[in-house]
Amino acid sequence: MSLFTFAKTEFHNLFSRPVTEQYPQKPKQFKERTRGHIENNIDLCILCGMCARKCPSNAITVNRAERTWEIRPFSCVQCGSCVENCPKKCLSMCQSYTRPGPEQTARLLRKPQPAAKPQPAAKPKFSAAPAPVGKSAS
Repeated sequence: MSLFTFAKTEFHNLFSRPVTEQYPQKPKQFKERTRGHIENNIDLCILCGMCARKCPSNAITVNRAERTWEIRPFSCVQCGSCVENCPKKCLSMCQSYTRPGPEQTARLLRKPQPAAKPQPAAKPKFSAAPAPVGKSAS
């Protein structure tokens, strides 16, 4: 009986389309609610550290003194807690997964130093008594 079951499966697979996808040629289409990797718009970030405090796996490190924001993608569990609690909404959850690599590396983002405020112009010094206009000194 097992021979007939095998033949049925074999004929079904012979005349149906393949189940696998052509991944490199056809990119993966993710569903709308897919939780991928965390992206940070460092220009909007105020480095408050709320995301690091709310992260259950301690994957995010914020250093205000060095003005850096770091995430260890292989420690992140993609829960979205940091995205929900960010006061400036500079964090977002992308719909693609972390790219594989030969080693586990952290992504480090540096916030640029703010531009120095321009110094006010020095006030000109006046002489003790201005010379009268229109009169000649004789």
